Amino acid sequence: MSKIIGIDLGTTNSCISIMDGKEPKVIENAEGKRTTPSIIAFTENENLVGEPAKRQMVTNPAGTIYAVKRLIGRRGDSETTNSIKKIVPYKIVTADNGDAWVEVRGKKYSPSMISAMTLQKMKETAEAYLGEKVDKAVITVPAYFNDAQRQATKDAGKIAGLEVLRIINEPTAAALAYGLDKKSAKTIAVYDLGGGTFDISVLELGEGVFEVKSTNGDTFLGGEDFDLRLQNYLADEFKKESGIDLRNDPLALTRLKEAAEKAKIELSSSSETEINLPYITADATGPKHLKVKLTRAQLEKLVDDLIEKTMEPCRAALKDAGVSVKEIDEVVLVGGMTRMPKVIEKVKEFFGKEPHKGVNPDEVVAIGAAIQAGVLQGDVKDVLLLDVTPLSLGIETLGGVFTRLIDRNTTIPTRKSQVFSTAEDNQNAVTIRVYQGEREIAAQNKFLGQFNLEDIPPSPRGMPQIEVTFDIDAN
Repeated sequence: MSKIIGIDLGTTNSCISIMDGKEPKVIENAEGKRTTPSIIAFTENENLVGEPAKRQMVTNPAGTIYAVKRLIGRRGDSETTNSIKKIVPYKIVTADNGDAWVEVRGKKYSPSMISAMTLQKMKETAEAYLGEKVDKAVITVPAYFNDAQRQATKDAGKIAGLEVLRIINEPTAAALAYGLDKKSAKTIAVYDLGGGTFDISVLELGEGVFEVKSTNGDTFLGGEDFDLRLQNYLADEFKKESGIDLRNDPLALTRLKEAAEKAKIELSSSSETEINLPYITADATGPKHLKVKLTRAQLEKLVDDLIEKTMEPCRAALKDAGVSVKEIDEVVLVGGMTRMPKVIEKVKEFFGKEPHKGVNPDEVVAIGAAIQAGVLQGDVKDVLLLDVTPLSLGIETLGGVFTRLIDRNTTIPTRKSQVFSTAEDNQNAVTIRVYQGEREIAAQNKFLGQFNLEDIPPSPRGMPQIEVTFDIDAN
């Protein structure tokens, strides 16, 4: 049987891991790096993936697709998609089915197709290391992803030639990696702030059982937003000085983005940095250079509200899990953004304890995916994973009301049935519209699809008994 690989398909970076005997192992890519940028570039002659794509980004902004995970499973006309359109140099279009796609060099691609290219690279990395064909994987997603986003991730795996045996939530994967060798019973919180998304999960661990009690988050909050704040600050400073808005120039904007990300990373270990971009643009008087000194305190001020935004989901997750802050034994930090001192400080302040430092925030999710792969392969014994559905599932009933059939944070797999009836006399058909979310008005939630029940025998309203059953599997 071929090896099942574990993949963390991230917004900014991706990582791959396998079980090597009893130990999970992160596999290095062709460039010798343990993580691969989730970036695809379309050039005249070829498509580039990862590091090579990132290197040429500045000279090919319209042909370089990054952070496509933020578009996965989203509609082309959604508020989120419109806000992404304003900040990326590549073209986002609405496909015939209404989904958000990207267009490069006159060709349209779904986010699943773009993500598949990153997965393909991961697959090749594993094959080069193992010296054999790989066609099965466990892929991680943000815990707060809805059904459409999960399905689109599975589609990406399929396009890449991978049978996705399981979709597993990122914080749950991190908990697996953290707790595999721990014997004592514990209640932990996993605080996961990545490149594009934020998740918080509360779990109970003990005797090989990993039980998720609750999960919450924001699928549009992460490092990309921190970079954007800094990017805008630099653009504003430059405009004050020169009167030129660099945001109107895709080449300059891409250089700004790159510099912002670099400065943000530097300020996690030093208290001051200098951003120096010679020949960033030019006007009638000649070339212009950007030179800005930036302190850690300035950066913290720029992004303070973004960090604060992670606190409300933390409160909600604790409330849903029925535990107090004092009952959390350990806080595990996941995602590159948790290297930022201010984030660590905020988490410490909220939970009243030093976060656990023993896991690598960039690799822990992929390692957890490899452990889950090991469970499916039979290599990892005595591990039971009980996850939850992050969002309530229900249908639209009379007056556009959202009627929940399965509440959020219900342990999965699960099934639930409910009997409904007709609203009018002699009604011969019923349309059942399925939604996922927490709003009381159905239309304000995520529409997943609909099905029609026809040929209902004529009878007074309220008489026909229509049983609706929902099944949620482990994915």
